[in-house]
Amino acid sequence: MNCDNVKEQLPEWLNEQLPAAERAVLDAHLARCPNCQQELSATRQLWQRLGTLPVPEPRPEMQTRFYAMLDEFKKEEKASHRSSWAGLVQQLKQWWEPRQAMRLAYSLLLLGVGAVAGYWLQYRQTPTVAYKQQIDTLSTQVEEMRQLMMLSLLENPSATERLRAVSYTKEITDVDGRVIDALLTTLNNDPNVNVRLVTLEALAELANDARVREGLVQSLTKQESPLVQVALADVMVQLQEKKSIKPMRQLLRREDTNDLVKSKLEQTIRDLS
Repeated sequence: MNCDNVKEQLPEWLNEQLPAAERAVLDAHLARCPNCQQELSATRQLWQRLGTLPVPEPRPEMQTRFYAMLDEFKKEEKASHRSSWAGLVQQLKQWWEPRQAMRLAYSLLLLGVGAVAGYWLQYRQTPTVAYKQQIDTLSTQVEEMRQLMMLSLLENPSATERLRAVSYTKEITDVDGRVIDALLTTLNNDPNVNVRLVTLEALAELANDARVREGLVQSLTKQESPLVQVALADVMVQLQEKKSIKPMRQLLRREDTNDLVKSKLEQTIRDLS
């Protein structure tokens, strides 16, 4: 086992996902290789930092703007209510003459009660609907902000920032086609193995989408890292995706495929057959 292979397997070693035989070989290499020991320390620190990444919050001015809109809406509704009630009272006074009082008293009473009750019920519900619309609008804006932030960070030259971008996927409730395409592109092309592994994990959680499943199947023959190839094979078993059998057989026929990966692929094909 050389240092390059060790570096690719360090995330699985840290997550205790390596088979016992492979872990023993890696432990033996680590015991005598100072460079790999440093790489292990750096990788461990990276994973620890990922767990402490802050979740983006809406900007303070968004909350201030929201409450300012609510205050303005309340003032307008209060002024409108007072004006309408004053007009109704004035109209009743004009009609309430002594000679007509006996004839109109009963009908006006019913009309007034009905009008006031209907008016009150209507405007009691209107603010609630308006508040809900305002909240829905703000929620949509926050969702769009998270998506734009994620897409922007995925293009950052820093692997740490790209890892941070992938972590935002968990905060997005409605993942659209742009996000899925960006994640699949990252899985297939990112130069950092750790970024690809984290991206694969994020895509596996979105596998209910047919575009994601198809993209994962196609990604099998595009991966050169044994670590990512093995992780993809595990995802195919988890999803019970039989369409992956054909690209896995193509990998088996490739001369550059790692022997351990070939063993994993053969077992995966048996599990899916």
